[in-house]
Amino acid sequence: MYKVNEIFHSLQGEGYNMGTASVFIRLSGCNLHCAFCDTRHDEGTMMSLPEIVEQVMQYPDAPLIVLTGGEPSLWIDEDFVMGLKQATGKTIAIETNGTHSLPHGIDWVTLSPKTGLGNSGDLPVVLTRCDELKVVYLGQDLTQYNNITADHRYLQPCWVSNEDDRKRNMLDTVQAVLQHPEWRLSLQIHRILDIQ
Repeated sequence: MYKVNEIFHSLQGEGYNMGTASVFIRLSGCNLHCAFCDTRHDEGTMMSLPEIVEQVMQYPDAPLIVLTGGEPSLWIDEDFVMGLKQATGKTIAIETNGTHSLPHGIDWVTLSPKTGLGNSGDLPVVLTRCDELKVVYLGQDLTQYNNITADHRYLQPCWVSNEDDRKRNMLDTVQAVLQHPEWRLSLQIHRILDIQ
């Protein structure tokens, strides 16, 4: 059984797969406490893999499943990943903070470490390889991510409710990318478009 916060169909709003039609499986619970997190960890329904597959297959044309949270690695294992892949035929992606190892079979790993972000609960990142490294940027030292091998590196401005702070975060992130061109800018287009 898996504690599912929600399953929904939308566009991947950020990073390398931005704009791709996706089915999101948002799992509840996390081992960090980021102030900007948009998951309600106290909410969730315990679901079996067949129940999850049934909901995912309501969107048969979406090519991508995104496991997100919270921290999905707290729940999933290789049986879950392979069962989901075999039952749906879809590509499986995960968004993880990297503090737990991942099961085999995941097609795309987005590592979003939360180290250096104040009181999030800095746990060590154990993943050293990913497809994309997506850092929520709040001015932290980027050299702390040098030991992570990634095919793609993204800086994403931290989205906050205060508009002035949000604009400042965006401008700071743009400047960081200009100063460190090995990184690319990622914007959360789902927030800009006001979609889920």
